[in-house]
Amino acid sequence: MAKTRKVILIIVVVFFIYAVFQSPEKAADIVTNIWGVIVDGFNAIRRFFNSLLNR
Repeated sequence: MAKTRKVILIIVVVFFIYAVFQSPEKAADIVTNIWGVIVDGFNAIRRFFNSLLNR
């Protein structure tokens, strides 16, 4: 199982490097969008717990 994870991780990293060299602007947009989704998710969880605790 660990070997499979390592192979998948290597494939993802190689693809990311390839994408950056082929189109740096698109790669930056993808990273920005992913970061935005993560931040929005954390904010939603924070709002949920705040509303839960304030009742």
